[in-house]
Amino acid sequence: MTDQIDEQAAARAARHLPRRAVMNGVSLAGAAALIAAGTRGAQAATAAPFPTHPRWKFVFVNHVTTNPFFVPTQYGIHDACALLGCEYQWTGSQTSNVSHMVNAMNVAIAGKADAIAVPIVDPTAFNAPTNKALAAGIPVFAYNADAPATSGNKRLAYIGQDLFKSGYQMGEKIVKLVGSGDVALFIATPGQLNIQPRIDGAAAAIKKLGKGITYQEITTGPTVNEELTKIKAYYLGHQSVKGMFAVDAGSTQGVGEVMQQFGLAKKGVHGGGFDLLPKTLDLINEGHLDFTIDQQPYLQGFYTVMEMFMYKASGGLVGPADVNTGLKFIDKSSVKPYLDTKTRYEGNSSKAAIVPRSGAIAG
Repeated sequence: MTDQIDEQAAARAARHLPRRAVMNGVSLAGAAALIAAGTRGAQAATAAPFPTHPRWKFVFVNHVTTNPFFVPTQYGIHDACALLGCEYQWTGSQTSNVSHMVNAMNVAIAGKADAIAVPIVDPTAFNAPTNKALAAGIPVFAYNADAPATSGNKRLAYIGQDLFKSGYQMGEKIVKLVGSGDVALFIATPGQLNIQPRIDGAAAAIKKLGKGITYQEITTGPTVNEELTKIKAYYLGHQSVKGMFAVDAGSTQGVGEVMQQFGLAKKGVHGGGFDLLPKTLDLINEGHLDFTIDQQPYLQGFYTVMEMFMYKASGGLVGPADVNTGLKFIDKSSVKPYLDTKTRYEGNSSKAAIVPRSGAIAG
């Protein structure tokens, strides 16, 4: 009965074909057949797209498992697994301890995980467990941080921001904002590949473009409270500073809180950094920070699960592809939608939602 209705609808639609289509050899019968097939195809698309498959378990190793930056990443992992009928484990280190991360990878390998994802925050430490996993038939993907090409790491793909480029672009903005004077660049854990390329990029841009700017790199630590303490101590000892900028989420929030506490924006001091912690967005809206950079952490979880799933579903033929999750500057002119909208995608709500968009799309 359904096929008969489809064919009748297709025949009616075909009678309204443009004259040019008929002149080009598209018959009414042929058009009706094509439209009917398209109608049936659209209906078929509502069915499950994949055959029954094992409930694959994907293990995500992380370097700062309790850091608020990765809340949307975990939502992205959860949502993709729920969509595809998979399971996941969130494990690793709370304090950027590489040995803890390597141990978590080895545990995942011994437990016969179906795929492993890890931020490669050390240039060589993850080579051995990656090789061990691949030899056991377990695909390994990097997310959020990647090994340099010279490291020899054989991970299948990287899903995350172009870290050096993002740092360089922040350095360009610093030069425009500050002009000349002393600048502080804060980094939670120097040497780790999720943030070291950013500070390297910022320094490269300042060296090239900021002829009147001198900068100092300051270590803040892996936890938010520690970062705030270090940034406040730095400012109290360097009150002539013209700008304070950070390359990680916790340090960026800390910069904003110190800027707020001492009213530094009104004194002409500039500040900014990375990521969308709720407090950071508030500080931008209140005028204490100039900007932050969005690297879309939700997608770093969601896309990684998608690649893992497709690798398993296709027997390894489909899946591994480097994905740049982007760079977007958020300042006072663009922060309002982030404040007005509470979603899993930004990590400031646990509820699933479809968010309507209003206004023009920036090109």
